[in-house]
Amino acid sequence: MAVIHKTTMTPGKLELLAAWLPGRPWYAATGREPELAKAGGFRLDDPAGEVGIEFMVVTDTSGDRPVSYQVPLTYRGAPLDGADAALVGTSEHGVLGRRWVYDGAHDPVLVAQLLALVQGRAEAQHQSKSDTPEPSVSTHYAGSDLPAMAAITAVEEGRDGTGIVVATEAGGTLTVAVTRLLRPIEDEGGGVDGRVTAVWQPPGGTEARASFAVIHTSR
Repeated sequence: MAVIHKTTMTPGKLELLAAWLPGRPWYAATGREPELAKAGGFRLDDPAGEVGIEFMVVTDTSGDRPVSYQVPLTYRGAPLDGADAALVGTSEHGVLGRRWVYDGAHDPVLVAQLLALVQGRAEAQHQSKSDTPEPSVSTHYAGSDLPAMAAITAVEEGRDGTGIVVATEAGGTLTVAVTRLLRPIEDEGGGVDGRVTAVWQPPGGTEARASFAVIHTSR
């Protein structure tokens, strides 16, 4: 399991995201610089132990009302080939040195592990504690075994989220719909092949559950 180092990153994650978020099509522009605070999330382990994987929730309070976003991130010790457009920024880690921070929707390691999570082949981990599962993350999968992922073929940004089109080794495709603007949900299943839900802390409210990702397989 991934080790969470108690150290610093310079610039910090929230600083990187404050500069990056306003350029996203799903960001609710406020006319001001984002004012971000962490509001939840979880991690997944890379089986190879090379890539840090985090599903971070941040809340922006710069507008008339707070808005919470989910931002899947990957942390790498070297640039990811062909992913310059997905780079959130670079940061100096107090233990690991320079890290390249990417929008995880473009990173095949994150997407592969998200699919493994949906099928119960990976376990969600606590956001800030080493070797500690995160039991609040819930998964639902209605299909048979997913074919192994071959490649990400497209990443499509919308007003509410990001669609990741994945080619499988069996010759088919599936789509992972990543929710960006988080809203509380009550019904966690129905009408989808797979789903990941998790909790976050809305400003001034009690803990809420949201859909973080939905899986649609080709028929």
